[in-house]
Amino acid sequence: MSYLFPSLEWANAYMQALNTDEGYARAGATWEGDLNFVIEGVPGHAANPVIYLDMWHGKCRGVGFTDEAGMKPAAFRINSSLANWKKVINKQMGPIPGMVSGQLRVHGNLPYILRHVASATAMVECAGRVPTEFPE
Repeated sequence: MSYLFPSLEWANAYMQALNTDEGYARAGATWEGDLNFVIEGVPGHAANPVIYLDMWHGKCRGVGFTDEAGMKPAAFRINSSLANWKKVINKQMGPIPGMVSGQLRVHGNLPYILRHVASATAMVECAGRVPTEFPE
């Protein structure tokens, strides 16, 4: 079974992948902060979808799926196009190079993220393990 990105089902599968990955548990052990992933230009969505992740000390405590109008405040917001999110999930673009180049636009404390490179890398590894379909 594969999950449509973005969707609540994909977010739940991602949470399960994060919470069962020992590598992420170690790499994210000092991470504190929730995130909103804003996915721009998704076919069939009038507003940009948002995946919310409540990340805390190597665990994902919860997820949500809404649009920008319903987005709850989070420590970090990362905006990018569907095409760039697809590159990240498929490991064709690393999260840190994407942030530094501006392809992933970070709102929040970028230096904090840069101090947690291992956590960001492990999160992408987990995302790559979720069987994912992308809208065309």
